[in-house]
Amino acid sequence: MRRAPIKKVLGILGAISLFGIAIAYSFPILYMVYSSFKSEQEIAPPSWTFNPTLENYRTVITPDLLSHLTNSVVVTLCTVLLTLLLGVPVAYTIVFGKLRRPMAHYNWYITTTLLPAVAVIIPIYLIVNWLGLLDSVVVLVLLYTAIGVPLMVWMCTTYMSDIPVSILEAAQIDGATRWQAFSQVMLPIIRGGLISSSLLVFVITWNEFLFAVSFTFTESGTLPVYMNRFMTQQGLFWGKMSAVATIAVIIPIILGFVAQRSLIKGLLSGAVKE
Repeated sequence: MRRAPIKKVLGILGAISLFGIAIAYSFPILYMVYSSFKSEQEIAPPSWTFNPTLENYRTVITPDLLSHLTNSVVVTLCTVLLTLLLGVPVAYTIVFGKLRRPMAHYNWYITTTLLPAVAVIIPIYLIVNWLGLLDSVVVLVLLYTAIGVPLMVWMCTTYMSDIPVSILEAAQIDGATRWQAFSQVMLPIIRGGLISSSLLVFVITWNEFLFAVSFTFTESGTLPVYMNRFMTQQGLFWGKMSAVATIAVIIPIILGFVAQRSLIKGLLSGAVKE
């Protein structure tokens, strides 16, 4: 009879602890949203009491912001789509194909993720300038796809490695072609993994700043580039940067909530093996 109250108390303490951890983990985002309603004079030094104002949002919400937001959406969606179209078949070929040295191909893709962007930005700039693609959405899509494909191959290879080959062999025995086995058998099985991988590529592309600020000027800048204009020689306009950042995180947060079940399922795929 005494064990039930103890379990109940432990459960309450566990829930309170998890709630506290969640608050601590999300504190930077909460403070960012909190600061976006402060005037520039009230942000520094930090204070908890202030007069809420929409001045920062009235300043940053302009047609220019909408243009940068549109560029971010277009670039990110195109990048995710191209990453899926290129990365998933590569992962399938590495796991179930007839390559002589599949791990060599896999390791090549993985090692490309270790290359820092700063190390290649000058030759890439020279090539892009020679091709006449500066300040265009196309160059950002191509660069971000090059970043996203290795990540997609990395994650999808992990998911596909947990699938028995016998499933595909059974499909082929039943008369399915190799393409049908891939599209109608493999893809539905790793759907959760595809969603989690796509969200990872989405977030990385959405937040990328170095390539965006280096290869765009006025026509194809993204939200991080727009936020950068509030870092001036006169100082940092924290309130306005917080307002832009709050607008920028809305879409990823909404996508995370919508796809949270598939995201968790995809991230846990392969965690337990029989």
